[in-house]
Amino acid sequence: MTSASLTAVTESLTARLVVTGARGQLGRALLRLSPGARGFGRADLDITDADAVRRVLNPGDVLLNCAAYTAVDQAETEVDAAFAVNATGPAVLAEVCAEVGARLITVSTDYVFPGNAQQPYEPGDPTGPATVYGRSKLAGEQAVLELSPDAHIVRTAWVYTGQGTDFVATMRRLERERDTVNVVADQVGSPTYAPDLAAGLLELAGRLLAPQPAQPPIARILHATNSGEASWFDLARAVFAGIGADPDRVHPCTTADFPRPAPRPAYSVLSNAAWTSAGLTPLRDWRAALKDALSTISD
Repeated sequence: MTSASLTAVTESLTARLVVTGARGQLGRALLRLSPGARGFGRADLDITDADAVRRVLNPGDVLLNCAAYTAVDQAETEVDAAFAVNATGPAVLAEVCAEVGARLITVSTDYVFPGNAQQPYEPGDPTGPATVYGRSKLAGEQAVLELSPDAHIVRTAWVYTGQGTDFVATMRRLERERDTVNVVADQVGSPTYAPDLAAGLLELAGRLLAPQPAQPPIARILHATNSGEASWFDLARAVFAGIGADPDRVHPCTTADFPRPAPRPAYSVLSNAAWTSAGLTPLRDWRAALKDALSTISD
């Protein structure tokens, strides 16, 4: 989507766009692109409280739900907390949106799949999460599909901004602190720059608000990531190279070298075919997005 097109979409959306999870990296990116939207963080709105949600929604609104419990390892022991945010919350949002006549787009994850595929996952491929986090997100998806017939689910993966504590930011920090860094090379996914994903979600929201007869239909479940695939090792090397450091300082290791409470998917690349088939603008290659991300970060 061009800058002019995005500006036109955001101007038409401004008064009708509601963002939950507005303090997270994706929520912040959405509000930067659509500053007139109403954004709610966890402290502002409990998405499991139907009455509270009703008070902030109006007929004709589009609600972009970016709220999520994303502590993948912690979720293995904090099961109730993960399901409250990732399953109960979307269920409440879906029910209230259907009740008041608002549209819902909720963001989900590659973790709903088992992570052992040999080719990119399509939206209709069998799910089979191996973690509490993944099971909680899948439960949220199922509730949304059941409770809100006009809702859409957008799965994404490996989201970063390069600031805070995400993977790209961590690699930037480790480059300053260590001579070499060991990074897992046997997990493959699609690195996704939050502002690119935010622009895609706004385009989708604009389509839902103002559908045109000639436009193709939009599937209820979509995948949106930057195109291409990489291992964490590949991404780390690209970060080092992008900031002018020697990428050979990044050394490959295996998942077994870094055991975690929650198993990580070996392969979680998401196919964007349904996204492009709907006439939505494909997100650019992850390498180009990373280059832009690194160029905008200030220490």
